[in-house]
Amino acid sequence: MKIDRWARSRTPGGQEPRGESLSGRPADGRPTPIFVSSRLLIIIAAVGLGLLALLLYAAPTVPAVGLGGIALAIVLSFPVRALSHFMPRGLAILVTVLALIGLISLALFILVPLVIQQLSTLVRTTPQIANSANQLLIDVIQALDERQLLPGSDPEEFGRALVTDLFDRAQNLTENLLRGLLGFIPRAFGFGIALFGVLFVAVYLLVDARKIKAAYLKSVPVHYRRDARDLWNAFGQSLSRYLGGLVFVVVIQGVLAFVALYLIGVRYAILLGVWVSLTAIIPYLGAFLGAIPAVIVALVFGSSNFGSPTTTAILTIVAYVLIQQLEGNFLTPRIQGQALHVHPILVLLAVIAGGELAGLAGVVFAVPALAVLRVFFDFLRVRLRKRPEPEP
Repeated sequence: MKIDRWARSRTPGGQEPRGESLSGRPADGRPTPIFVSSRLLIIIAAVGLGLLALLLYAAPTVPAVGLGGIALAIVLSFPVRALSHFMPRGLAILVTVLALIGLISLALFILVPLVIQQLSTLVRTTPQIANSANQLLIDVIQALDERQLLPGSDPEEFGRALVTDLFDRAQNLTENLLRGLLGFIPRAFGFGIALFGVLFVAVYLLVDARKIKAAYLKSVPVHYRRDARDLWNAFGQSLSRYLGGLVFVVVIQGVLAFVALYLIGVRYAILLGVWVSLTAIIPYLGAFLGAIPAVIVALVFGSSNFGSPTTTAILTIVAYVLIQQLEGNFLTPRIQGQALHVHPILVLLAVIAGGELAGLAGVVFAVPALAVLRVFFDFLRVRLRKRPEPEP
């Protein structure tokens, strides 16, 4: 009572100060502001960003799951948008996710065992492949020596050094492969958790897409919201077309490679088709990387239909060239061309720059990053203007 009496005596008419209660909180119940200097605010933001970067560096699975979930949500937005014309959006998301889980289960129970079986058979026949490659190398060295194209004066020493170097590389590769197989179970468990995390993030992004868009637009000043909506739509269209087209192109190339190798009679057709699908993610270089193992297998084992290794290798090269031409001249321009609108020279330079900056990951993410930069460039190109100077 004494405190209340003293407080009323401190204000005119015995009333509380306007906009503030005795506890220091605003009278309307809003949180009490904590005033800090601009320098301290910058320091707090920098420390927060530094801690976030440290967390992402120490736990690289977290950004991988986040980016994977965003990419999967963008890819699944195509079937969800198509099914939403015939059913409610929630049911369309459910049908799409169930179809995806069915495809993943089909791959795990049918495709993966076949790939593992062919991979184990290929590993057992590695000595035969090494002997054939050694004999082929000796023949090449003799042909070069007859034309005096070898460096040095002793072709045997050059061939011995080259074979030793190749053997050491093959031994290191085999040791790394065995070491990776020993850690297969924990890696498979971690991969399963990461795959579940990617699917979880993608589903929630699809469900809450409208809420996320609304929150994004509310964070933008009112007179910029139309431009912010245009930027959102441009990002969605560009990335969804690119990623959806990439998945389609990758699957088509793998299937065509499997069918071609199966018809030619090359061994390990399923394994080599999966390899083509993996390398097809890399622009330009993927087609050549996918063809090398198939040509080597054709040269070593020949064909069950044509017999001669040389004929089999030539047919394999022809098949891969046709697949690459189909992908480069028809599939990619029609499916992904509308997503990029970037000259092929810029794409090639972006791939080279990505490889120098971040290795294989940089090569894979170079084209999506280029698509994002193109969207930003188109957005700012028509909006940025120089502020007019005031007239004297």
